[in-house]
Amino acid sequence: MTLRHRPERRLRRLAAVLLACVSATQAAHAAPATTVRPARETLDAIVDDAIARYQPPGLAVAVIVDGEVVYTRTHGERVAGTGEAIDRDTLFKIASNSKAMTAALLARLVDQGKLAWTDPVVRHLPGFRMHDDWVTREMQVRDLLIHNSGLGAGAGDLMLWPGPNRFTRADVIRGLQHLEPVYSFRSRYAYDNTLYIVAGEVAAAAGGAPYDVLMRREVFAPLGMDRCQAGQWRRDEVGNLAQPHANGEAGAPVAVGLDAEVVPDVPMMAAGGLRCSLDDMLRWTRMWLRPEQSGLDAEGRPWLSRAQREEVWTAHMPMPLTTRMREWDDSHFSAYGYGWRLTDVDGTWKVSHTGTLSGMYSALTLLPQLDVGFVVLINGNADELRTVLTQALVKGFTRPGEAGLDVAHYAALLARERAARPAEDREAALAQPRTGVAPDEMASLTGRYRDPWFGDITICGDGARVEFRSAMSPRLHGTVMRSGSRLLVDWTDPGVDAEAWLDFARAGGQGTRLSMAKVDPEADFSYDYEDLDFERVDDCTTP
Repeated sequence: MTLRHRPERRLRRLAAVLLACVSATQAAHAAPATTVRPARETLDAIVDDAIARYQPPGLAVAVIVDGEVVYTRTHGERVAGTGEAIDRDTLFKIASNSKAMTAALLARLVDQGKLAWTDPVVRHLPGFRMHDDWVTREMQVRDLLIHNSGLGAGAGDLMLWPGPNRFTRADVIRGLQHLEPVYSFRSRYAYDNTLYIVAGEVAAAAGGAPYDVLMRREVFAPLGMDRCQAGQWRRDEVGNLAQPHANGEAGAPVAVGLDAEVVPDVPMMAAGGLRCSLDDMLRWTRMWLRPEQSGLDAEGRPWLSRAQREEVWTAHMPMPLTTRMREWDDSHFSAYGYGWRLTDVDGTWKVSHTGTLSGMYSALTLLPQLDVGFVVLINGNADELRTVLTQALVKGFTRPGEAGLDVAHYAALLARERAARPAEDREAALAQPRTGVAPDEMASLTGRYRDPWFGDITICGDGARVEFRSAMSPRLHGTVMRSGSRLLVDWTDPGVDAEAWLDFARAGGQGTRLSMAKVDPEADFSYDYEDLDFERVDDCTTP
């Protein structure tokens, strides 16, 4: 047995122990005969406090109990300042909550005998390549869904966003071979998006139709998710769309990245590109909580077989159990299924996922043993809002009647976490004054640079400034600035919210190389500048 197989063997033993713990947790905490429901006034108070505290541009919230929608609430505007109100049919980008739908699509194909979870990926996509040939051969369909590839968190995400851009799914898949792993295959969890794009293409190959066609046919149509959108569509024909927002002056929301008339079929569709309304997400939620009542075919058979439902919600990959999870929820395990996060909270099972795009946040939380589900959709930058709102809603069911577990309580805990973090270096970097750089100051460094997976960029003079431009990702355009002793790029687009350091190096006769890194180390990992390795290939005067 080679050394490469040993981490997988250890991981399987650990997963078996973890699965036993999950089963024991479920058996020890059987669902009560009747779930205690907070009064509507209690739920309203939670949502009111969240709105008042964080003032999102738009918000849609719902609670479903025992198969019944017991609470819905919509607030705000699709685009700030327009007066166009959010309602239950408003489409939101659900971001990474798309992953569970992609996994379910694959599960449908498994039920239909068109693929198996243990199929090698190359059986369906012969051109698929990872950086390591052994990993290429061994990668199975199931591995695409559980973040165990060995790639670093968010590796290759700059091919997906900020969008829209010029990368295709073929570009993303072709670029994987250039992304060097930072861990051994199957040895640990590190969140990725790019392999979900591969999963979508596996579905297309096995299902005999493009991903968006399969998603509409196999998921949206049978479950009655009529407003959900996949692939390319026309904005004005669909209508009622929430748009993403960034924080403008004095924190006021400003719409960014507005949809054009034709909404494109973006490469990240299978990882985070689907859009759905609140009512669509409630139908999706009901199917998982009440499969015997939702999505039945003409013969009364459930939309997914019991075997595939269990496979999707099996703890396939251990995840870190954080201090917050232990202290807030008394959690004992954490794992990833196929497109779902699995844990326990206050003695009951929790199945959930979140979705995060610049200016759009979502959360879907299920407590299957209590037959309870929550949907939260927000069209603004709202990480903390999503966290405290979801947490307060969950506690209303897992610790009913216990005072003080409200929005204010969890907001205070987050503030305490921030205060405890050493932030001196981060704050110093962000606070450094910036000055423009004249082209003659960088004459020896300007030119065209190339990365094997991201493609070409130019760093060239434009009047009195030096501009950074990406050929494949047009929104990555900004001005080169000096901050202290270093250079950074200040992006022009307010929706691109993670500035990047520019570090140039000359390696003997090998020419000039450029590496990049996030100025704010706490910025979203999808700005994976650290995976880039540019080489200067031409000067600025060449057409």
